[in-house]
Amino acid sequence: MNIKFSPPDISEKEIKEVAEALSSGWITTGPRVKKLEKKIAEYVGTPKCVCLNSQTACAEMALRVLGIGEGDEVITSAYTYTASASVVCHVGAKLILVDTQKDSLEPDYKALENAITDRTKAIIPIDLGGVPCDYDKIFEIVNRKNNLFVPNNDIQKAIGRVAVLADTAHAFGAEWHGKKVGSIADFSSFSFHAVKNFTTGEGGALTWKHIDGIDDEAIYKQLQLLSLHGQNKDALAKTQLGAWEYDIIGTWYKCNMTDVAAAMGLAQFERYPQMLKRRREIIEKYDKAFKPLGIKALPHYTDEHTSSGHLYITRVPNITAEQRSEIITLMAQKGIACNVHYKPLPMHTAYKQMGFDIRNYPNAYAQFANEITLPLHTCLTDVEVDYIIENYCEIVTEYLYAD
Repeated sequence: MNIKFSPPDISEKEIKEVAEALSSGWITTGPRVKKLEKKIAEYVGTPKCVCLNSQTACAEMALRVLGIGEGDEVITSAYTYTASASVVCHVGAKLILVDTQKDSLEPDYKALENAITDRTKAIIPIDLGGVPCDYDKIFEIVNRKNNLFVPNNDIQKAIGRVAVLADTAHAFGAEWHGKKVGSIADFSSFSFHAVKNFTTGEGGALTWKHIDGIDDEAIYKQLQLLSLHGQNKDALAKTQLGAWEYDIIGTWYKCNMTDVAAAMGLAQFERYPQMLKRRREIIEKYDKAFKPLGIKALPHYTDEHTSSGHLYITRVPNITAEQRSEIITLMAQKGIACNVHYKPLPMHTAYKQMGFDIRNYPNAYAQFANEITLPLHTCLTDVEVDYIIENYCEIVTEYLYAD
């Protein structure tokens, strides 16, 4: 067999919708983007949504709307992909990384609380693998430390504490205590990249919950300005009769979503409930096979949360990083592509150059050293799922019970 790690699930619906977008004459930001924004806002339960060209752009625009920049500090986990942290550097703020808990991918909440200073303006928690972080603990922490908070702008002042800007790249469709992820944090940034559950090829969405005293439409308009050169009219608005003239309000950025991308997303929406259901079926089959062997996996479905089922992250007890690589190679020889999520940020050159040292993040390193991510996507057949289970059990067992 030849089982890919995470191919996009594209049907005739997506192809038809994209073809219609191409034929319509609107291939950049237009009516399909606006329609997708409304659908996402309704789906997650937020007043507004802005669709941009990546989760990274969404996360950065949230920081910029909040006026976060030089002299400020933003905290995130050492165990994540670079996009969670690089946006902090983009806006000129100081990046603060905290370790994970022992034997967990969640951040060390005590370390998180201790890292908050009078310069801290935001925390970026990560819904890793589609599993929601402990939002209750995070909000308890920021509320408990609000005596240190010094706001920079009106939105920060209205929030009245350190902002929670969740990296929800993996978590579209996930729920925490019955509420959709995207409506829980102050701002949430989703990814619709090609490998994500829900894809627009490249793309992302930024949602936010209502902030008392702040006009949601004003936030929406500011995000439109920030993401389209500071231009006060998009192409759709300029097509109205006599409406050619526009102004540049600021020298800002270019990260809008196109109607071609949004067309793919509109088609995905029709299929998404069934896609989430299929991911759960696969995860439950994996759990049933692997947990009795002692293989650890993320808790995707509990009384507190429902995951989007984005990644099937496993940890094989007591193996070394070298043995982990051997297992991945053996799986590849069987035609099964595996991956690792993630190499902690302090192990990468860019973050080493900032002064981060993996020795200060022992729990994150321990999580990484024996982590293997198995294929989990809606293109997998039952036969392929069974083949993955059979081979992973056989290969890993040799390491679990080695003398």
